[in-house]
Amino acid sequence: METARLSVPNISCGHCVMTIKKELSEIEGVAKVEGDPEKKEIVVEWEAPASLEKIKTTLKEINYPATD
Repeated sequence: METARLSVPNISCGHCVMTIKKELSEIEGVAKVEGDPEKKEIVVEWEAPASLEKIKTTLKEINYPATD
């Protein structure tokens, strides 16, 4: 199981976090998604076939791009 903490500047409220959770949870292999609108970050846990690249691509597609 891999874990990443990603900065997502577009998060402004709990609804944003719920949208991200819903979309990322649809990726096969994603086990857990948590978000903090105050810190503007999410924590994602996953295993294959999911990948960090796929997670970041999905975030960009739903207009919540992660910054490094």
